[in-house]
Amino acid sequence: MAKQAPRPVQVELLQGTLDMLVLRTLQWGPEHGHGIGQAIRRSSDDLLQIERGSLYPALHRLEEQGLIASEWKASETNRRAKYYKLTTAGKKQLAAEQSKWSLLVKTIARVMRPA
Repeated sequence: MAKQAPRPVQVELLQGTLDMLVLRTLQWGPEHGHGIGQAIRRSSDDLLQIERGSLYPALHRLEEQGLIASEWKASETNRRAKYYKLTTAGKKQLAAEQSKWSLLVKTIARVMRPA
């Protein structure tokens, strides 16, 4: 019987974290939805697998909030795709979220430190 390779560990996102990751990904330039999910997966060494059912509602929500904007363009494979880009408000929101995230990580690390 052949040994199966261990399944990769997946990490669940804290509520609100996906929005921050989408904004961070778009900081590098416009991207279509599938590309955003792939960029998050790659940059997390495959630990974060963003499902379509989570990603696209987040994109719509961020667009409604004015944090990202979209336009239809041809993709690398010459298919019609909706590309998203960060707005000025999105850049400000990303900076605020990164500050809050940094504080949260430092605080949790302090609590988790052995006495």
